[in-house]
Amino acid sequence: MKTKQGKGHEVEKRMKVYLETPRLILREFTGLDIDNLVDLDSDPQVTLYINGGKPTSRNYIEEKVMPRILQYYADLDRQGIWAAIDKLSGAFIGWFHLRPNHADKSETELGYRLKQKYWGRGLATEGSMALVKKGFEELDSEVIMAAADPANGASRRVMEKVGLVFEKEMMEPDGFVIVRYRLDRADYFKERR
Repeated sequence: MKTKQGKGHEVEKRMKVYLETPRLILREFTGLDIDNLVDLDSDPQVTLYINGGKPTSRNYIEEKVMPRILQYYADLDRQGIWAAIDKLSGAFIGWFHLRPNHADKSETELGYRLKQKYWGRGLATEGSMALVKKGFEELDSEVIMAAADPANGASRRVMEKVGLVFEKEMMEPDGFVIVRYRLDRADYFKERR
């Protein structure tokens, strides 16, 4: 399948596309994306609210992160972690996930991580809105939730813009304090009437 991208050049789509938005392509990761993940997680601003700004080692990404991402595609029906590609340039800009919540498998968890140079453009909101819609309208999710560090105001604003509502601040088993947001299926469809 060929598609026009960038400056009108024909680019072959070699990877499985999960969904598209006006500015983004969310596609499956492949082993070829290890450098993209290393680059993303080497920016201390990107990982600030995840681990205090420490880079994720290449070894950890190769041995833990990438196998887990690829296993989602084998184990889950239309849920997982998706590479986010800028439609205009074809550049890797980060990732989004829509997957079962580890703490409560009856819930679907929304998440995102973008390169700093793509912050402030509404891309996290655009991708998240498309995933919330897909979760409720195609995957029959009952609850979509997301969590963030309480100090991560930008991430919290994305959650609010896509319709998730603050539920509580809580401590996770690993000792990290998070804020939890959620949207129930009934409330999602009530807003669309």
